[in-house]
Amino acid sequence: QVQLVESGGGLVQVGGSLRLFCGASGRTFSSYAMGWFRQAPGKEREFVAAITESGGSTYYADSVEGRFTIFRDNAKNTVYLQMNSLRPEDTAVYYCNAPRWNSWGQGTQVTVSS
Repeated sequence: QVQLVESGGGLVQVGGSLRLFCGASGRTFSSYAMGWFRQAPGKEREFVAAITESGGSTYYADSVEGRFTIFRDNAKNTVYLQMNSLRPEDTAVYYCNAPRWNSWGQGTQVTVSS
């Protein structure tokens, strides 16, 4: 299977930026798509962004379109989520996901303070 480890979360002020990292191991990284999800307290986990195997296509939730960017480096087995213009409603635990293997990381907390 695939093991995923996220990092890069933290506390940031409204309007600030963070970059999340997700390292993968266990399978050929360039052979599967990747995604980011998030879960806020008391809410269900929701889709944030996804990227195809080569990185040629990306997809975003409406709520983050234009502010977040997903990209990957297949040589480093890593997928990234660049988050700009952060808002309080972006506060959540962020998880990376490899849907082909139904694999999830442990999550990384992002808190946006006003």
